[in-house]
Amino acid sequence: MEIRTLRYFLEVAREENMSRAAERLHLSQSTLSKQLKGLEEELGKKLFIRHSFSIELTEEGMLLRRRAEDLLSMADKITAEFSAMDDIVGGTVSIGCAESWQIRHLARVIKRFKARYPGFHYRITSGDTEQVTEKLDKGILDFGVIVEEPDRHKYHVLPMPESDRWGLIMPADWPLARKESICFEDLKGLPLFCSEQSWRADIPRWCGGRQDELLLEGSFRLAYNGSVFAREGLGYLLTFEHLIGTGPESGLVFRPLTPALETRMYLIWKKHQLFTPIAERFIREVQAAFRQNGEERN
Repeated sequence: MEIRTLRYFLEVAREENMSRAAERLHLSQSTLSKQLKGLEEELGKKLFIRHSFSIELTEEGMLLRRRAEDLLSMADKITAEFSAMDDIVGGTVSIGCAESWQIRHLARVIKRFKARYPGFHYRITSGDTEQVTEKLDKGILDFGVIVEEPDRHKYHVLPMPESDRWGLIMPADWPLARKESICFEDLKGLPLFCSEQSWRADIPRWCGGRQDELLLEGSFRLAYNGSVFAREGLGYLLTFEHLIGTGPESGLVFRPLTPALETRMYLIWKKHQLFTPIAERFIREVQAAFRQNGEERN
C-alpha cells in the first residue's frame, strides 16, 4: 500500500466526487479511478459506493479513512523531522491542546521563541485528554496539553503555572444569575451541559460523587458550543472561567462554584522521545518560563 495512493483515497473521501478529486490532484479521472480500484483489490474490500454524481464511503472505507489520516499525519511528521535534523534554528513542532485559559502561558512562550527563531513553526490541534494522548502516543504530536492527571510512568509532566476555576455559565436575566456563587443544591433539577471528560473526572470530586442527582442535558467537547445552547435558554453550562466571553453584550454571566473547584493543566511529552533540535530548544524554553511563572506566584 503506497502513501501516494492513500492520499488519493483521502482526497476522494473528502470531496465525495471523483471528478473534483481528480481535478484537485491534477490527475485524469481514469487514472484516479484505476488507482482506487487497485487499492480495493489490494485490501479485498469495497471502499466506495458509487452514485451518479457522488461517492459514498462504505463502513470499510470509513475505517480506512480514519487509519489513513493518522498514517499520513505520521508520514508527513517523519519527513518534517528528518528535514529538521540538521536545522538547529528551524522546524515544526506539533502540539495538541485542551481548552483552557492557561493556554495563554504557552502562547506567550511561543511568541518569544518565534521572535528569536523565525524558522520555528508550530501546529496546534484541539481536543480533550483522550484525543490528545491518543495522538501523542501514536507519535502524531510532539507535546500535549491536558486537564487530567497524566500517567507519569509514560510521560514527562510539566504543570501549568496556574489552575482553572470552575463555574456556571447562564443567561444574565435568569434568577440563578443573581447569586454570587453556585452550590450543589442550586444545580439539582436543572438541565446542565458539560464535557463528558469533566462530568466523569471533575464534577464527582466537587459533589462527592453525587452527580447522579444532577441532570446532564447534553455534553460538548467544545465549551463554545455549549455556551450557544445556554444562550438559547436550553440549560446551564459547567465550564472553566474565561473560556466563554461574559461581557455585558454577551447576555451571559459566569458564577463560580462553591466550594471552589479547580483543575490543573499539564504539558506532557512521551518519555524516551527523540526530538528535533528546535523541539529540544523549545521545551527547555517552556520549562524555564513555567518555572519562573511558578516562582513568581509563590
